[in-house]
Amino acid sequence: MAKTYVNTVKYVIKASFDIKGVVEKPDIIGAIFGQSEGLLGDDLDLRELQKNGRIGRIEINPVQAMGTTKGEMFIPSSMDMVETSILAAAVETVDKVGPCEAMFKSIEIEDTRSLKRKEIIEKAKTLLRKLMTTQIPDSQELAEQVRADVRIAEVESYGADKLACGPGIENEETIIIVEGRADVINLLRHSIKNVIAMGGSKIPQTIIDLAKRKTVTLFVDGDRGGVLNVKKFEQLGEIDFVAKAPDGKEVEELTQKEIIMSLRRKIPVEQFLAAKPEEKSFHGKPFGKPAFQRQEFKREERIERFPPKKTFPERREFTERVSDEDKTQFEPFMKELKGTLQAKLLDKDMKEVETIPVRDLLVALDKTKGIESIVFDGIVTKRVVDEAKKNGIKTVVGVKKGKFPEEKDVKAIALTV
Repeated sequence: MAKTYVNTVKYVIKASFDIKGVVEKPDIIGAIFGQSEGLLGDDLDLRELQKNGRIGRIEINPVQAMGTTKGEMFIPSSMDMVETSILAAAVETVDKVGPCEAMFKSIEIEDTRSLKRKEIIEKAKTLLRKLMTTQIPDSQELAEQVRADVRIAEVESYGADKLACGPGIENEETIIIVEGRADVINLLRHSIKNVIAMGGSKIPQTIIDLAKRKTVTLFVDGDRGGVLNVKKFEQLGEIDFVAKAPDGKEVEELTQKEIIMSLRRKIPVEQFLAAKPEEKSFHGKPFGKPAFQRQEFKREERIERFPPKKTFPERREFTERVSDEDKTQFEPFMKELKGTLQAKLLDKDMKEVETIPVRDLLVALDKTKGIESIVFDGIVTKRVVDEAKKNGIKTVVGVKKGKFPEEKDVKAIALTV
């Protein structure tokens, strides 16, 4: 019994036929086998070749019309190039199919290995593009990753409350107190190491005791919450100076230039508290100067020449508003993650799929399927939200939320615990 398929197809003979009469597939195949029998000797006899698996099943595609039968046929071959060419030439000797005159013509011999090479090349191109776009970061990403790793390595804990701080904070004569861990990381990123976080809205005794022994600059956000933090801290602890971020900005998102300018414009806490509300606003010039230095213009002239800029006093209250349902769902995860710099990937049933370092989050999103929500100890940025949207993730929860337009397909939540 003839073998149906060739183990390794090297070539495919493609031929056409034009038969002056109506015939069926078995008639055509029978004619090919019958008229080629003994023509090329035993070594190239079609039946023997097929029996030994050197050629495969002959495929016939006939089309019958107007009393004739035309079409194409294909003969797969595992023989070498010369033997296959001889067989292709032999096909053209068939001149009858049954009682009907016929003409067979070999059109081409197709090298199937060239097709495989093309497929290999196209597949290699696809894999290379994927590798270059998803796995090999550009120089900026590499630099940012290195900086992030260095920052994380430098963050230490201080006191019983394990407050985030720069290295060797106890040995510094002058310290900068900021609101949270993200603020500490941003200052460390720009080589400012004498920094420590308050650790939340409730000022811990650890920071109060430390402030008594140091020269303290309280560095607050540029919103109403920052002013309130100054008043609260002044009632509980000792502050020497106040530095304030530009209006509407938080310390964690400032550039190096903005950080340096803010710290250079620090003023004594007494002067800050005595200043009028509009004088606490940062408009690109020193705030809280002594009154006699502000008499350069009359009040009406100063208002006309230096109109107050728009501020965003309700910014903090807006970003921290979380529904009871979201708080109930995600607060236990945020408590578990606090201070770990890790992320949890959750499925649609709020079950944990995987826990990973925050620095590996973006890469993991492309590799992990079935994720409905992300909860992580970090800042929700536009890039994280964009990656979540690309991978069909509905909710992203972090300790804080950066400034970017709301995304209708992804809910971004800032949840502090």
